[in-house]
Amino acid sequence: MGYVVLHLDKSPRNESAMTDHIERKVIAPNVDPSRTHLNEQLIEFPEGVANRTEAIQHRIENAGLSCKVGKNQVQVIRLILSGSTDDMLKIQADGKLDDWCRDSMDWLKKEYGEKNIVAATLHLDEDAPHIHASVVPIVQGERRQKKSNKVQEAPKKQYRKKNANRPRLCADDVMIKEKLIHYQDAYAETMAKYGLDRGIKGSEARHISTSEFYRNQKEESNNLQINIGLLLAQEEAKRNSIEQLRRQEQEARHNYEQAEIQKQQKEAELKEHIDFLEEEKQEVYEKVRDMYDRKDEARGKFLDMHEYNQQKEQEIAVTEARLEQLKQDYEPYKAQEDLNLLFEVFPMLSERLRITQLCKGIGLTIEATKRLFTGEALTITGELHSQEHAQSFSVQDAKLQLFKDRENPDKLKLSINGKNISEWFKQQFSKLHQTFRRPVIQAKKGGGIKM
Repeated sequence: MGYVVLHLDKSPRNESAMTDHIERKVIAPNVDPSRTHLNEQLIEFPEGVANRTEAIQHRIENAGLSCKVGKNQVQVIRLILSGSTDDMLKIQADGKLDDWCRDSMDWLKKEYGEKNIVAATLHLDEDAPHIHASVVPIVQGERRQKKSNKVQEAPKKQYRKKNANRPRLCADDVMIKEKLIHYQDAYAETMAKYGLDRGIKGSEARHISTSEFYRNQKEESNNLQINIGLLLAQEEAKRNSIEQLRRQEQEARHNYEQAEIQKQQKEAELKEHIDFLEEEKQEVYEKVRDMYDRKDEARGKFLDMHEYNQQKEQEIAVTEARLEQLKQDYEPYKAQEDLNLLFEVFPMLSERLRITQLCKGIGLTIEATKRLFTGEALTITGELHSQEHAQSFSVQDAKLQLFKDRENPDKLKLSINGKNISEWFKQQFSKLHQTFRRPVIQAKKGGGIKM
């Protein structure tokens, strides 16, 4: 069983550097830039707030504080929520990372107040998944009295006490020893279902700084290098399997095309045979009509002609029966049954078809869709269309990429800037309706997407 990581740190006045690090405006040496697009903002900033630093100031200005914030007063407490590296990677591999994030955010809101959690970012581009949370320590209640050895003298004058329930900014009330112990206990209880345990109580381990935490994470990562050879071998085997499946897919497509050609040939042959029989039938009908036209001239041969007519009618019946039999004997090639068979043998074909239709619906070209299937991340500028909301949304340098679903590897997910495309459309649609009830701008016909 691994251990819970809960790190709290009072920050200095200037938060610009930490904001740049969390929001990846500055890339640290321990960050893998190729995975930065996987990072996710877990809290949406208020309208008009562009980043974490502005979010801290926005909370302080709108908390209803009656006292001016001191020059050296702590305005935000930084938290890092994670666990032992191996355990966090297993949580991610098991598809439980979303549940872990949700439980961690619920715990933060319960302990510090939802309004005080001004920023939270999930980082997936370092050694182990972890959350950076920012808490503005707005509290209520009586101030905590400092301990003193001096004998208190009776006050000479009684002053009117201030309202104890007024909001105030006080990091000391949040970071007292008793509460720090409580945070560790409570968070460990929340994380127990993920196989994470609390650190040893009473341990002589000291509280480390954020920089030391990253250094320790880096050392732990270095210990994993001995497994790189095995992981590379597994990756190569996976790549070979994908290549084999790709060849099988091409072979299946070739077989399907050949079957389609055979179907067209058989349809052409049948049509030719049917046309021949129709001509033969028409000829018989013309002979019968001609015979009836001359019946007055050959009345004496009426009985013979009657027999002849019966014979011809029998021939016609035989011809029609033969034509019907030919129609029944010929069974057109049922492409859908073959497609269903292909989908059953190769499940990813059905999933790729679904993704292709999804990409076409939002406005992507076939070439762009092919690039997505190769694993390439596309940078999109233009408009994306949501069929669910009947609405197009503008994007600027957005990143589109395909990923396997965490819960079902046979399923694919199309993401934009690390967020599921359907969730992204819902979010954009919600923003649109929250903005002063401005009219929805419909997508221009033939607008297209620029990459």
